Amino acid sequence: MTEKPRDRPVQNRPILVPVDFSPYSEAALLFAAEEAECLGRPLLILHVVHDPGDMPGYYSRAMKKKQLDRIEDGASRMFRKFLRKLEKHNPQLKSLKRADSMMVKGLPTTRILEVAENKGVGMIVIGSKGVTGIKHLLMGSVAERVVQLAPVPVTVVKADI
Repeated sequence: MTEKPRDRPVQNRPILVPVDFSPYSEAALLFAAEEAECLGRPLLILHVVHDPGDMPGYYSRAMKKKQLDRIEDGASRMFRKFLRKLEKHNPQLKSLKRADSMMVKGLPTTRILEVAENKGVGMIVIGSKGVTGIKHLLMGSVAERVVQLAPVPVTVVKADI
């Protein structure tokens, strides 16, 4: 019988960090990298490719104007650039260099929860903008939904921006 990811002891399970390249997800990743080092746990960095309803064309704006490209290709380049920048500015965090990363396509909350389950993570660390008021009522918050639905502990990191 093969071992499932959820069968591993919690101290050996990865810390999942979903990122969207924002300063909020950067703060969450740095926090998670420090936690991973202190706890001796692996780090799994996830980007969910989607075209956000509140920011249509998010990836195309970040790509060169005249370049025709698949959204996944642009997202992949942005993801690598984001990770390289953090590694360069935080060489003391060895867990960033050792981290596994993955990119999936879909709705962020759904895919974050699927990856958490399939990879048997022990914890999720996610950044939050702390949006309130009418904008929150209309759009909701990925972080809030992950907290409500995750099968593992979730730490929400708020950046001081």
